[in-house]
Amino acid sequence: MPVAANILIIDDDESMRLGCVQTLNQEGFRARAASNGAGGLQLAREESFDIAIVDLRMPGLNGMQVLEKLKEENPSIAVVVITGYATIESAVEAIRQGAFDYLPKPFPPDLLVTVVKRALDRKQLALENMCLRMALKEKVGPDTIIGDSPSMANVAKLIQKVAPTDATVLVVGETGVGKELVARAVHRQSYRRDKPFVAVDCAALVENLFESELFGHVRGAFTGAVQTTVGKFELANSGTLFLDEIGNIGPEVQVKLLRAIQEQEFMRVGGSQRIKVNVRIIAATNTDLLRDIKEGHFREDLFYRLSVVVIQIPPLRERREDIRVLAHHFLCKFSAKRNRNVTGFSEQALQAMDAYEWPGNVRELENTVERALVMAEKERIEPGDLFFYGPVQPALPDAPADGHLAEMEKREITMALERFHWQVGKAADYLGINRKTLRDKIRKYGLSKPQ
Repeated sequence: MPVAANILIIDDDESMRLGCVQTLNQEGFRARAASNGAGGLQLAREESFDIAIVDLRMPGLNGMQVLEKLKEENPSIAVVVITGYATIESAVEAIRQGAFDYLPKPFPPDLLVTVVKRALDRKQLALENMCLRMALKEKVGPDTIIGDSPSMANVAKLIQKVAPTDATVLVVGETGVGKELVARAVHRQSYRRDKPFVAVDCAALVENLFESELFGHVRGAFTGAVQTTVGKFELANSGTLFLDEIGNIGPEVQVKLLRAIQEQEFMRVGGSQRIKVNVRIIAATNTDLLRDIKEGHFREDLFYRLSVVVIQIPPLRERREDIRVLAHHFLCKFSAKRNRNVTGFSEQALQAMDAYEWPGNVRELENTVERALVMAEKERIEPGDLFFYGPVQPALPDAPADGHLAEMEKREITMALERFHWQVGKAADYLGINRKTLRDKIRKYGLSKPQ
């Protein structure tokens, strides 16, 4: 069953106020009322409302002032003004200031219900349009990168410049910032867009399997090689090979990778035949490769071969103006996927997300929104629906007590580790946090792999 809409009535006329509440409750809505503007604004700060019905003429704060404050604090709220003075000018001015519609006193109950339903239909249409725009963003060039911040606008411009070339690209950023998304955007805007995009997670591979994963192997090359296998280089022929977390590749494979990039040819493990390919390389890292070069862990010549163009993606905490855009994007995505009628976030929930540090970056935000959508009991996500994994927990008025919160966190981390057989990297990706944060949590809760 869809969640009933929340409606706020603000009117100093008691009979009008009670009549509106009764009519709307009988229609299945949830209506609350305040006798003045200040009280109505306080209710709106404590609870998320879809529609506010506001009398224009009230002592203290008048309806126009209340309208302005409501829209300022919750731009998505639909405001219907009540005017008892039959002045079309006041109604027009209210609509110009952002009101959805107006009701002239006296009005029959069925007109109130009609206007409320029309306002809800308009809000639903706006949500669907936003979801459509988000879906389109995933299908077209530079708009694949979602965000309003200047830094992400620069990333999108750099993608446009480098994509049509065959230059190797190194994408740099913390875990969860969206490095693969950037790599896919480069591929999608290149002339190779209709050819394969093959991704290799270098952090998830056992070191002695790197070479076989990249170049393939022939039958009998090593114990367990029961058949000839094609490697990722060969699979990506004519397209793009994305090497994620490139800093995890060992010294021996680095030499062979450098040769394969330079010569565009390689041999399978255990083979003698040289295989020619035409592959564009995009690599990504969350580590400081220049530091790794100084410490002898990464080849300098390979670094310069990979970093013809470097795209730096800032962490989410350094581009906080993107948090709300991304949160609404993920809400649209998961609302459709899970068939939930959750249409937005309360201002308090948005403020909580704004205040959080997001150690797991965009991936953690995506996970947080999906989890909140599952937990939400109203049409909007409230602070109590949010759950954060990182080391800094913002003050949430409706959040569980600290002890309960810790138990929830410990249980979810344990379940994730068991699900992925204690592979910390996979469990961290599933939880939407980085590996360091997860290891800190494992130590904090004294968790250990069963023997």
